Formats: sequence, structure tokens, C-alpha cells
Amino acid sequence: ELAAHPAVRRAYPMLAQAVLAGASGQLRNMATVGGNLLQRTRCAYFTDVTKPCNKREGGRDPNRCPARDGHHRNHAILGHSDACVATHPSDMAVALAALDAVVKVQDGAGKERSINFADFHRLPGDAPEKDTNLNHGEFIASIELPKNNFANRSYYLKVRDRASYAFALVSVAAALEVSGSKIKQARIAMGGVAHKPWRALEAEKFLAGKEATEANFKAAAEAEMKTAKPLEHNKFKVELGRRAIVRALETAISGTRA
Repeated sequence: ELAAHPAVRRAYPMLAQAVLAGASGQLRNMATVGGNLLQRTRCAYFTDVTKPCNKREGGRDPNRCPARDGHHRNHAILGHSDACVATHPSDMAVALAALDAVVKVQDGAGKERSINFADFHRLPGDAPEKDTNLNHGEFIASIELPKNNFANRSYYLKVRDRASYAFALVSVAAALEVSGSKIKQARIAMGGVAHKPWRALEAEKFLAGKEATEANFKAAAEAEMKTAKPLEHNKFKVELGRRAIVRALETAISGTRA
């Protein structure tokens, strides 16, 4: 219903694209918006209870993250810590991050508060077992999307191992507001690269006031990915991330719609 809603497709087409990229119709028919945001990682060591895991057990023991020296092709290259290198699996959340969404939460007593989407999910740090900044007893009541001027120049790109439904190796939600040939503002978020939807603030900062050219898109991508710290088997994600940012921006500026 969210992906097909006329208001979403008109004002936030990138969100509709991300939802449709996230799962088959059968899965989406059973899914909820709040449940999508609260997905936990698909790290094989997290789901295998015979393996040690800081995210499952709590704490920051680097010896309790077998993914660091094990199978980590799909794992994080940005924002990870010694405690955890897992990634957040959502597609929808990446688009919501780029759209500056606000999560409205409510506790058992009916008290409400608002959490900016950038602050909703957490990086692993010293407490990888905590996925979000929800307090005990709080639930997601609604999500607000602010008005913007990105609808005609936005795009969600998902790069995956197969064309059928799979988790992203790298994904990019890109949106541009332009005046003439100049970029007034850019919004870029990435999936498949961090413990939470990764807001590409360095790339956004670089693009503000610049011409919407391939050269500037490449420079913005380079600025964002220079802080990446890949592991042995996911170094390819750094170059993939650069290229995905450029492609998403080029597609967004062309006016592609969902």
C-alpha cells in the first residue's frame, strides 16, 4: 500500500522505489513499516547461536565477532567498530534517511516523542546489541516526511548479487534540488555499507552549490568513501560505493521516476 500510494509516488518516488526493491510482493504483503525499520542484521554469525557474537550477547570483545576474520563479504565498510561489522538490511530505511524522515514514537502511558531519522538507528560503538534509540516500552506510532523539492530528481539504486530479491551489497538513495545548472541541495544515503542507513554527509556538502556534472558527482563520491575502512573480503565495496553514488546521482538528475 505504501509503495503504490499515489501521494507517495508523486511526492516521494524514491521511497516507492526502495520499498519495491526490498522484497517480493508476498513478503511486502505481510510486512509493516515499523517492522521494516526494526529489522535486525542478516549477519550469519548473529543468527547462528553456536557462534559468539557481541550483537547477540552484548559487550565489545573483538574476539567475540567472528565476522571480522571470517565471512564478511556483505559486511560494513563505514562506521563499524571492533565489536560489530554487521550491516542494516533495510532498503526502505535508506530512502527515509535521505528524505529526512521523523519517527514518532509512543510509550505505554501514551507519551509521544519525535526522533529524527538520522538518530533513530545506532552505530555499534560499545553497545552493538542496541539497534535503535527506542526506549524500553516505546513503539513506532508513525513516520513523518517533510515536504521537499526532490520528487522530480530522485532515485533509489540497489546493487545486489542477483536480480531477484536479495539484500543490497550497496544501495544509494539520491535526491537533488537544482536551480538552473547548480545544485541547491543534495540528499544521499547508503545501504549495505554500515550498521545503520549511512547518510553521505560529505558528498552532500561537496555538491551544494556545484554544477550537476559527472566530474562533480565523482568528486562527491570520492569525498564520501575516503573514510571507508573495508575488511579483507569486502574491499570491493569501496569502489562499488563510489560508482553507485555516481550512477544514482546521474539517474536522479535525469528525472527518472518510479
